[in-house]
Amino acid sequence: MMKELLTLLRTGNWRALVASFLYFDTGFTVWLLYGPLAPYMIKTLGLTPAEQGFLVAVPVLAAAILRVAMGNLYQTMDGRWLALGGIALSAIPPLFLLFYPLVPSFSLLIVLGILLGVGGASFAVALPMAGSNYPAKVQGTVLGIAAAGNIGAVLDGFLFPPLAAQFGWAHATAAALPLLALAGVMMFFWGKDNAPKSGHVGQALASFAATLAGLAFLAVATPLGWLGLHGKAALLMLPVFGVLLAGSVLPQRYRLALRERDTWVIILIYSITFGGFVGMSSYISLLLVSLYHLPKIEAGMLMALFAFTGAMLRPLGGMLADRVSGVIALRWFLGGIALTDAAFGLWTPSPTAAVALLLFLYACFGLGNGATFQLVPLRWPLKTGIMTGIIGAAGGIGGFYLPVILGIAKEETGTYHLGFACFALLATTALGLVLAMRRHWLPWARHEVAAADAVSPPALQNAAAISE
Repeated sequence: MMKELLTLLRTGNWRALVASFLYFDTGFTVWLLYGPLAPYMIKTLGLTPAEQGFLVAVPVLAAAILRVAMGNLYQTMDGRWLALGGIALSAIPPLFLLFYPLVPSFSLLIVLGILLGVGGASFAVALPMAGSNYPAKVQGTVLGIAAAGNIGAVLDGFLFPPLAAQFGWAHATAAALPLLALAGVMMFFWGKDNAPKSGHVGQALASFAATLAGLAFLAVATPLGWLGLHGKAALLMLPVFGVLLAGSVLPQRYRLALRERDTWVIILIYSITFGGFVGMSSYISLLLVSLYHLPKIEAGMLMALFAFTGAMLRPLGGMLADRVSGVIALRWFLGGIALTDAAFGLWTPSPTAAVALLLFLYACFGLGNGATFQLVPLRWPLKTGIMTGIIGAAGGIGGFYLPVILGIAKEETGTYHLGFACFALLATTALGLVLAMRRHWLPWARHEVAAADAVSPPALQNAAAISE
Protein backbone atom coordinates (compact mmCIF):
# COMPACT_ATOMS: atom_id res chain seq x y z
CA MET A 1 0.00 0.00 0.00
CA MET A 2 2.76 2.46 0.90
CA LYS A 3 4.74 1.68 -2.24
CA GLU A 4 1.63 2.22 -4.34
CA LEU A 5 0.98 5.53 -2.58
CA LEU A 6 4.55 6.79 -3.18
CA THR A 7 4.30 5.84 -6.85
CA LEU A 8 1.04 7.74 -7.06
CA LEU A 9 2.56 10.86 -5.48
CA ARG A 10 5.33 10.87 -8.08
CA THR A 11 2.76 11.19 -10.88
CA GLY A 12 2.28 14.86 -9.96
CA ASN A 13 3.68 17.74 -7.88
CA TRP A 14 3.95 16.38 -4.34
CA ARG A 15 5.21 19.70 -2.94
CA ALA A 16 2.04 21.45 -4.08
CA LEU A 17 0.02 18.63 -2.48
CA VAL A 18 1.86 19.11 0.83
CA ALA A 19 1.26 22.87 0.72
CA SER A 20 -2.46 22.33 0.05
CA PHE A 21 -2.65 19.79 2.89
CA LEU A 22 -1.03 22.18 5.39
CA TYR A 23 -3.23 25.06 4.28
CA PHE A 24 -6.38 23.02 4.81
CA ASP A 25 -5.04 21.46 8.02
CA THR A 26 -4.33 24.77 9.75
CA GLY A 27 -7.51 26.30 8.36
CA PHE A 28 -9.46 23.42 9.84
CA THR A 29 -7.73 23.89 13.20
CA VAL A 30 -8.69 27.56 13.36
CA TRP A 31 -12.17 26.85 12.05
CA LEU A 32 -13.12 24.47 14.87
CA LEU A 33 -11.25 26.00 17.80
CA TYR A 34 -14.54 27.12 19.42
CA GLY A 35 -15.52 23.45 19.83
CA PRO A 36 -12.99 22.27 22.44
CA LEU A 37 -13.01 25.70 24.10
CA ALA A 38 -16.81 25.85 24.38
CA PRO A 39 -17.02 24.23 27.85
CA TYR A 40 -14.72 27.00 29.12
CA MET A 41 -16.48 29.76 27.16
CA ILE A 42 -20.01 28.96 28.34
CA LYS A 43 -18.88 29.05 31.95
CA THR A 44 -17.92 32.69 31.39
CA LEU A 45 -20.89 33.67 29.21
CA GLY A 46 -23.73 31.70 30.88
CA LEU A 47 -25.41 30.51 27.67
CA THR A 48 -28.46 28.26 27.25
CA PRO A 49 -27.98 24.87 25.47
CA ALA A 50 -29.45 26.32 22.25
CA GLU A 51 -27.12 29.33 22.39
CA GLN A 52 -24.17 27.02 23.06
CA GLY A 53 -24.98 25.03 19.95
CA PHE A 54 -25.38 28.24 17.93
CA LEU A 55 -22.03 29.63 19.09
CA VAL A 56 -20.02 26.60 17.96
CA ALA A 57 -22.12 26.25 14.78
CA VAL A 58 -21.61 29.80 13.44
CA PRO A 59 -18.03 29.21 12.19
CA VAL A 60 -19.25 26.02 10.51
CA LEU A 61 -22.00 27.88 8.67
CA ALA A 62 -19.68 30.76 7.77
CA ALA A 63 -17.28 28.33 6.12
CA ALA A 64 -20.17 26.75 4.24
CA ILE A 65 -21.32 30.01 2.67
CA LEU A 66 -17.82 31.42 2.16
CA ARG A 67 -16.71 28.26 0.38
CA VAL A 68 -19.02 29.13 -2.47
CA ALA A 69 -17.64 32.67 -2.63
CA MET A 70 -14.06 31.38 -2.44
CA GLY A 71 -14.81 28.73 -5.06
CA ASN A 72 -16.03 31.50 -7.34
CA LEU A 73 -12.90 33.55 -6.58
CA TYR A 74 -10.70 30.50 -7.20
CA GLN A 75 -12.11 30.25 -10.73
CA THR A 76 -10.71 33.72 -11.49
CA MET A 77 -7.32 33.95 -9.74
CA ASP A 78 -4.22 31.99 -8.74
CA GLY A 79 -5.18 29.77 -5.81
CA ARG A 80 -1.78 30.33 -4.18
CA TRP A 81 -2.48 34.02 -3.53
CA LEU A 82 -6.06 33.30 -2.54
CA ALA A 83 -4.81 30.80 0.03
CA LEU A 84 -2.39 33.34 1.50
CA GLY A 85 -5.21 35.86 1.83
CA GLY A 86 -7.40 33.27 3.56
CA ILE A 87 -4.63 32.49 6.04
CA ALA A 88 -4.30 36.18 6.90
CA LEU A 89 -8.06 36.54 7.55
CA SER A 90 -8.09 33.37 9.67
CA ALA A 91 -5.40 34.85 11.91
CA ILE A 92 -7.51 37.87 12.92
CA PRO A 93 -9.66 36.18 15.65
CA PRO A 94 -6.80 34.63 17.65
CA LEU A 95 -4.78 37.86 17.33
CA PHE A 96 -7.76 39.90 18.52
CA LEU A 97 -8.54 37.63 21.48
CA LEU A 98 -4.89 37.62 22.51
CA PHE A 99 -4.87 41.39 23.06
CA TYR A 100 -8.53 42.16 23.86
CA PRO A 101 -8.57 43.25 27.54
CA LEU A 102 -12.25 42.51 28.32
CA VAL A 103 -14.45 39.40 28.37
CA PRO A 104 -15.82 39.19 24.80
CA SER A 105 -19.58 39.49 24.41
CA PHE A 106 -21.68 36.82 22.72
CA SER A 107 -22.20 39.05 19.66
CA LEU A 108 -18.47 39.79 19.36
CA LEU A 109 -17.67 36.08 19.48
CA ILE A 110 -20.21 35.50 16.72
CA VAL A 111 -18.46 38.06 14.48
CA LEU A 112 -15.07 36.48 15.22
CA GLY A 113 -16.65 33.10 14.46
CA ILE A 114 -17.48 34.34 10.96
CA LEU A 115 -13.79 35.09 10.40
CA LEU A 116 -12.88 31.65 11.76
CA GLY A 117 -15.09 30.29 9.01
CA VAL A 118 -12.62 31.60 6.43
CA GLY A 119 -10.31 28.82 7.63
CA GLY A 120 -12.93 26.20 6.85
CA ALA A 121 -13.58 27.82 3.47
CA SER A 122 -10.03 26.78 2.50
CA PHE A 123 -11.68 23.59 1.32
CA ALA A 124 -12.79 25.30 -1.91
CA VAL A 125 -9.20 26.26 -2.70
CA ALA A 126 -7.00 23.52 -1.24
CA LEU A 127 -8.75 20.59 -2.91
CA PRO A 128 -9.01 21.79 -6.52
CA MET A 129 -5.50 23.28 -6.30
CA ALA A 130 -4.11 19.92 -5.14
CA GLY A 131 -6.08 18.08 -7.80
CA SER A 132 -4.83 20.40 -10.54
CA ASN A 133 -1.34 18.97 -10.02
CA TYR A 134 -2.35 15.32 -10.66
CA PRO A 135 -4.00 13.24 -13.44
CA ALA A 136 -7.70 12.35 -13.35
CA LYS A 137 -7.20 8.64 -12.63
CA VAL A 138 -5.89 9.32 -9.11
CA GLN A 139 -8.19 12.21 -8.14
CA GLY A 140 -9.98 10.23 -5.43
CA THR A 141 -6.73 9.43 -3.64
CA VAL A 142 -5.14 12.87 -4.14
CA LEU A 143 -8.22 14.77 -2.98
CA GLY A 144 -8.51 12.39 -0.07
CA ILE A 145 -4.93 13.16 0.98
CA ALA A 146 -5.42 16.92 0.63
CA ALA A 147 -8.72 16.82 2.48
CA ALA A 148 -7.17 14.76 5.28
CA GLY A 149 -6.17 18.23 6.41
CA ASN A 150 -9.31 17.91 8.53
CA ILE A 151 -6.89 16.21 10.91
CA GLY A 152 -6.58 19.80 12.13
CA ALA A 153 -9.51 18.94 14.40
CA VAL A 154 -7.15 16.57 16.21
CA LEU A 155 -4.92 19.50 17.10
CA ASP A 156 -7.97 21.33 18.45
CA GLY A 157 -8.73 18.58 20.94
CA PHE A 158 -5.13 18.10 22.10
CA LEU A 159 -3.93 21.68 22.05
CA PHE A 160 -6.58 24.10 23.24
CA PRO A 161 -8.22 22.62 26.37
CA PRO A 162 -4.96 22.27 28.38
CA LEU A 163 -3.92 25.78 27.35
CA ALA A 164 -7.33 27.14 28.29
CA ALA A 165 -7.05 25.57 31.74
CA GLN A 166 -3.62 27.17 32.19
CA PHE A 167 -3.96 30.59 30.53
CA GLY A 168 -7.67 31.12 29.92
CA TRP A 169 -9.62 30.25 26.79
CA ALA A 170 -9.15 33.63 25.05
CA HIS A 171 -5.35 33.53 25.27
CA ALA A 172 -5.32 29.82 24.36
CA THR A 173 -6.51 30.69 20.84
CA ALA A 174 -3.10 32.29 20.14
CA ALA A 175 -1.64 28.78 19.77
CA ALA A 176 -3.16 28.76 16.28
CA LEU A 177 -0.93 31.62 15.09
CA PRO A 178 2.36 29.71 14.59
CA LEU A 179 0.44 26.99 12.75
CA LEU A 180 -1.01 29.55 10.36
CA ALA A 181 2.43 31.08 9.88
CA LEU A 182 3.85 27.67 8.91
CA ALA A 183 1.06 27.10 6.41
CA GLY A 184 1.66 30.54 4.91
CA VAL A 185 5.37 29.93 4.42
CA MET A 186 4.80 26.53 2.80
CA MET A 187 2.09 27.89 0.53
CA PHE A 188 4.29 30.81 -0.55
CA PHE A 189 7.21 28.59 -1.55
CA TRP A 190 5.55 25.31 -2.59
CA GLY A 191 1.99 26.21 -3.55
CA LYS A 192 1.14 25.83 -7.25
CA ASP A 193 -2.17 26.12 -9.08
CA ASN A 194 -2.52 24.64 -12.58
CA ALA A 195 -6.29 25.00 -12.90
CA PRO A 196 -7.65 27.04 -15.84
CA LYS A 197 -9.02 30.47 -14.92
CA SER A 198 -11.88 32.57 -16.29
CA GLY A 199 -14.03 35.52 -15.25
CA HIS A 200 -13.21 38.80 -13.53
CA VAL A 201 -11.15 38.90 -10.34
CA GLY A 202 -12.59 42.23 -9.23
CA GLN A 203 -16.20 41.06 -9.41
CA ALA A 204 -15.42 37.80 -7.62
CA LEU A 205 -13.48 39.62 -4.91
CA ALA A 206 -16.36 42.07 -4.39
CA SER A 207 -18.77 39.14 -4.07
CA PHE A 208 -16.55 37.53 -1.44
CA ALA A 209 -16.26 40.76 0.57
CA ALA A 210 -20.03 41.35 0.42
CA THR A 211 -20.71 37.78 1.52
CA LEU A 212 -18.27 38.05 4.45
CA ALA A 213 -19.71 41.36 5.67
CA GLY A 214 -23.30 40.23 5.13
CA LEU A 215 -22.77 37.02 7.07
CA ALA A 216 -21.33 38.92 10.01
CA PHE A 217 -24.44 41.10 10.10
CA LEU A 218 -26.89 38.19 9.70
CA ALA A 219 -25.20 36.07 12.37
CA VAL A 220 -25.51 38.88 14.92
CA ALA A 221 -28.94 40.14 13.81
CA THR A 222 -30.70 36.77 13.65
CA PRO A 223 -30.51 35.72 17.34
CA LEU A 224 -31.35 39.31 18.37
CA GLY A 225 -34.61 39.15 16.39
CA TRP A 226 -33.76 42.03 14.04
CA LEU A 227 -34.97 40.07 11.00
CA GLY A 228 -38.47 39.43 12.32
CA LEU A 229 -37.90 35.98 13.80
CA HIS A 230 -37.21 35.19 17.42
CA GLY A 231 -35.95 32.31 19.54
CA LYS A 232 -35.07 28.92 18.10
CA ALA A 233 -36.87 29.56 14.80
CA ALA A 234 -34.47 32.43 14.16
CA LEU A 235 -31.43 30.20 14.81
CA LEU A 236 -32.71 27.56 12.37
CA MET A 237 -33.34 30.15 9.65
CA LEU A 238 -29.83 31.61 9.60
CA PRO A 239 -28.55 29.20 6.90
CA VAL A 240 -31.49 30.18 4.69
CA PHE A 241 -30.60 33.86 5.04
CA GLY A 242 -26.96 33.03 4.35
CA VAL A 243 -27.72 31.06 1.21
CA LEU A 244 -29.96 33.85 -0.11
CA LEU A 245 -27.17 36.33 0.55
CA ALA A 246 -24.59 34.22 -1.28
CA GLY A 247 -26.97 33.59 -4.17
CA SER A 248 -27.62 37.29 -4.63
CA VAL A 249 -23.96 38.16 -5.24
CA LEU A 250 -22.69 35.11 -7.12
CA PRO A 251 -22.66 34.54 -10.91
CA GLN A 252 -25.54 32.81 -12.64
CA ARG A 253 -23.50 29.66 -13.32
CA TYR A 254 -23.79 28.72 -9.65
CA ARG A 255 -27.56 28.96 -9.71
CA LEU A 256 -27.67 26.99 -12.96
CA ALA A 257 -25.62 24.21 -11.37
CA LEU A 258 -28.36 23.78 -8.77
CA ARG A 259 -30.85 22.80 -11.48
CA GLU A 260 -29.27 19.37 -11.79
CA ARG A 261 -30.61 16.38 -9.91
CA ASP A 262 -27.12 14.95 -9.33
CA THR A 263 -26.03 18.17 -7.61
CA TRP A 264 -28.79 17.92 -5.02
CA VAL A 265 -28.23 14.25 -4.28
CA ILE A 266 -24.48 14.73 -3.71
CA ILE A 267 -25.25 17.85 -1.66
CA LEU A 268 -27.41 15.75 0.68
CA ILE A 269 -24.77 13.02 0.93
CA TYR A 270 -21.99 15.45 1.74
CA SER A 271 -24.10 17.35 4.26
CA ILE A 272 -24.33 14.03 6.12
CA THR A 273 -20.74 12.78 5.78
CA PHE A 274 -18.66 15.95 6.03
CA GLY A 275 -21.41 17.88 7.79
CA GLY A 276 -21.60 15.13 10.37
CA PHE A 277 -17.83 15.15 10.85
CA VAL A 278 -17.44 18.88 11.31
CA GLY A 279 -20.70 19.41 13.17
CA MET A 280 -20.02 16.63 15.62
CA SER A 281 -16.43 17.81 16.06
CA SER A 282 -17.65 21.29 16.95
CA TYR A 283 -20.15 19.92 19.50
CA ILE A 284 -18.63 16.69 20.82
CA SER A 285 -16.86 18.32 23.78
CA LEU A 286 -20.11 19.92 24.94
CA LEU A 287 -22.00 16.67 24.41
CA LEU A 288 -19.53 14.58 26.41
CA VAL A 289 -19.37 17.09 29.26
CA SER A 290 -23.17 17.44 29.38
CA LEU A 291 -24.13 13.80 28.85
CA TYR A 292 -21.37 11.97 30.73
CA HIS A 293 -19.95 14.77 32.94
CA LEU A 294 -16.44 14.17 31.65
CA PRO A 295 -13.64 16.60 32.61
CA LYS A 296 -13.12 19.25 29.93
CA ILE A 297 -9.57 18.18 29.06
CA GLU A 298 -10.61 14.53 28.77
CA ALA A 299 -13.50 15.54 26.49
CA GLY A 300 -11.00 17.41 24.31
CA MET A 301 -8.74 14.36 24.11
CA LEU A 302 -11.67 12.21 23.01
CA MET A 303 -12.56 14.83 20.40
CA ALA A 304 -9.00 14.51 19.11
CA LEU A 305 -9.28 10.71 18.97
CA PHE A 306 -12.57 10.83 17.06
CA ALA A 307 -11.35 13.50 14.66
CA PHE A 308 -8.11 11.59 14.06
CA THR A 309 -10.10 8.50 13.14
CA GLY A 310 -12.25 10.34 10.61
CA ALA A 311 -9.40 12.35 9.15
CA MET A 312 -7.04 9.43 8.66
CA LEU A 313 -9.72 7.30 7.02
CA ARG A 314 -10.72 9.95 4.51
CA PRO A 315 -7.89 9.11 2.07
CA LEU A 316 -8.81 5.43 2.41
CA GLY A 317 -12.37 6.31 1.45
CA GLY A 318 -11.04 7.98 -1.69
CA MET A 319 -8.80 5.02 -2.52
CA LEU A 320 -11.63 2.54 -2.04
CA ALA A 321 -13.84 4.68 -4.25
CA ASP A 322 -11.12 4.73 -6.94
CA ARG A 323 -11.22 0.93 -6.93
CA VAL A 324 -14.96 0.20 -6.75
CA SER A 325 -16.47 3.69 -7.41
CA GLY A 326 -17.89 6.09 -4.84
CA VAL A 327 -21.41 4.95 -5.70
CA ILE A 328 -20.82 1.45 -4.35
CA ALA A 329 -18.68 2.54 -1.40
CA LEU A 330 -21.22 5.11 -0.17
CA ARG A 331 -23.89 2.46 0.35
CA TRP A 332 -21.92 0.98 3.24
CA PHE A 333 -20.77 4.26 4.77
CA LEU A 334 -24.21 5.90 4.75
CA GLY A 335 -25.70 2.73 6.19
CA GLY A 336 -23.20 2.82 9.06
CA ILE A 337 -24.02 6.48 9.81
CA ALA A 338 -27.77 5.79 9.81
CA LEU A 339 -27.43 2.82 12.18
CA THR A 340 -25.19 4.67 14.64
CA ASP A 341 -27.41 7.76 14.74
CA ALA A 342 -30.42 5.49 15.26
CA ALA A 343 -28.66 3.83 18.21
CA PHE A 344 -28.14 7.20 19.92
CA GLY A 345 -31.70 8.17 19.01
CA LEU A 346 -33.19 5.15 20.78
CA TRP A 347 -31.10 4.93 23.95
CA THR A 348 -28.30 6.51 25.94
CA PRO A 349 -25.35 4.10 25.79
CA SER A 350 -22.86 3.68 28.60
CA PRO A 351 -19.71 5.82 28.34
CA THR A 352 -17.67 2.89 27.00
CA ALA A 353 -20.30 1.94 24.43
CA ALA A 354 -20.67 5.60 23.45
CA VAL A 355 -16.96 5.92 22.71
CA ALA A 356 -17.06 2.77 20.57
CA LEU A 357 -20.13 3.96 18.67
CA LEU A 358 -18.68 7.41 18.13
CA LEU A 359 -15.44 5.93 16.81
CA PHE A 360 -17.47 3.88 14.32
CA LEU A 361 -19.53 6.94 13.39
CA TYR A 362 -16.40 9.03 12.74
CA ALA A 363 -14.92 6.19 10.67
CA CYS A 364 -18.02 6.24 8.47
CA PHE A 365 -17.84 10.04 8.25
CA GLY A 366 -14.21 9.95 7.09
CA LEU A 367 -14.66 7.12 4.60
CA GLY A 368 -17.83 8.73 3.28
CA ASN A 369 -16.08 12.09 2.79
CA GLY A 370 -13.39 10.53 0.62
CA ALA A 371 -15.88 8.49 -1.39
CA THR A 372 -18.14 11.47 -2.04
CA PHE A 373 -15.39 13.69 -3.40
CA GLN A 374 -14.10 10.92 -5.62
CA LEU A 375 -17.30 11.52 -7.57
CA VAL A 376 -17.04 15.31 -7.95
CA PRO A 377 -14.13 15.69 -10.45
CA LEU A 378 -15.47 12.73 -12.46
CA ARG A 379 -19.00 14.11 -12.69
CA TRP A 380 -17.92 17.75 -13.26
CA PRO A 381 -14.31 17.66 -14.60
CA LEU A 382 -14.52 21.11 -16.22
CA LYS A 383 -16.06 22.88 -13.20
CA THR A 384 -14.50 21.13 -10.22
CA GLY A 385 -13.81 24.43 -8.44
CA ILE A 386 -17.42 25.59 -8.70
CA MET A 387 -18.89 22.26 -7.65
CA THR A 388 -16.37 21.87 -4.83
CA GLY A 389 -17.59 25.19 -3.47
CA ILE A 390 -21.28 24.33 -3.78
CA ILE A 391 -21.04 20.81 -2.38
CA GLY A 392 -18.58 21.87 0.32
CA ALA A 393 -21.07 24.57 1.34
CA ALA A 394 -23.73 21.90 1.76
CA GLY A 395 -21.41 19.99 4.06
CA GLY A 396 -20.95 23.08 6.19
CA ILE A 397 -24.69 23.75 6.37
CA GLY A 398 -25.21 20.19 7.56
CA GLY A 399 -22.47 20.81 10.10
CA PHE A 400 -24.31 23.95 11.30
CA TYR A 401 -27.60 22.18 11.88
CA LEU A 402 -26.12 19.27 13.83
CA PRO A 403 -24.99 21.22 16.94
CA VAL A 404 -27.95 23.61 16.74
CA ILE A 405 -30.53 20.80 16.59
CA LEU A 406 -28.77 18.79 19.30
CA GLY A 407 -28.72 21.89 21.50
CA ILE A 408 -32.41 22.57 20.88
CA ALA A 409 -33.30 18.90 21.53
CA LYS A 410 -31.41 19.01 24.81
CA GLU A 411 -33.08 22.26 25.89
CA GLU A 412 -36.62 21.15 24.94
CA THR A 413 -36.62 17.46 25.92
CA GLY A 414 -33.72 17.07 28.33
CA THR A 415 -32.04 14.45 26.08
CA TYR A 416 -30.34 14.26 22.69
CA HIS A 417 -32.49 11.38 21.39
CA LEU A 418 -34.74 13.43 19.11
CA GLY A 419 -31.79 15.18 17.48
CA PHE A 420 -30.00 11.92 16.67
CA ALA A 421 -33.25 10.40 15.37
CA CYS A 422 -33.55 13.27 12.86
CA PHE A 423 -30.04 12.63 11.58
CA ALA A 424 -30.69 8.88 11.30
CA LEU A 425 -33.68 9.64 9.08
CA LEU A 426 -31.61 11.93 6.85
CA ALA A 427 -28.85 9.34 6.44
CA THR A 428 -31.42 6.66 5.56
CA THR A 429 -32.92 8.97 2.94
CA ALA A 430 -29.48 9.60 1.39
CA LEU A 431 -28.80 5.85 1.29
CA GLY A 432 -32.07 5.27 -0.53
CA LEU A 433 -31.18 7.90 -3.12
CA VAL A 434 -27.74 6.35 -3.74
CA LEU A 435 -29.37 2.98 -4.33
CA ALA A 436 -31.93 4.55 -6.67
CA MET A 437 -29.25 6.45 -8.66
CA ARG A 438 -26.80 3.55 -8.90
CA ARG A 439 -27.39 2.62 -12.54
CA HIS A 440 -27.42 6.22 -13.69
CA TRP A 441 -24.18 7.08 -11.90
CA LEU A 442 -21.97 4.04 -12.46
CA PRO A 443 -21.18 4.78 -16.15
CA TRP A 444 -19.37 8.02 -15.23
CA ALA A 445 -18.37 7.17 -11.65
CA ARG A 446 -15.51 4.85 -12.63
CA HIS A 447 -12.30 6.66 -13.59
CA GLU A 448 -11.67 4.16 -16.42
CA VAL A 449 -14.64 5.77 -18.19
CA ALA A 450 -13.95 9.36 -17.13
CA ALA A 451 -10.33 9.36 -18.34
CA ALA A 452 -8.25 12.51 -18.39
CA ASP A 453 -8.92 13.21 -22.06
CA ALA A 454 -12.43 11.79 -22.34
CA VAL A 455 -15.17 13.70 -20.54
CA SER A 456 -18.39 11.75 -20.08
CA PRO A 457 -21.59 13.03 -21.76
CA PRO A 458 -23.27 14.07 -18.48
CA ALA A 459 -20.20 16.11 -17.58
CA LEU A 460 -20.15 17.77 -20.98
CA GLN A 461 -23.82 18.65 -20.69
CA ASN A 462 -23.26 20.10 -17.22
CA ALA A 463 -20.20 22.08 -18.30
CA ALA A 464 -22.18 23.61 -21.14
CA ALA A 465 -25.07 24.44 -18.83
CA ILE A 466 -23.11 26.30 -16.19
CA SER A 467 -20.88 28.16 -18.60
CA GLU A 468 -23.84 29.80 -20.40
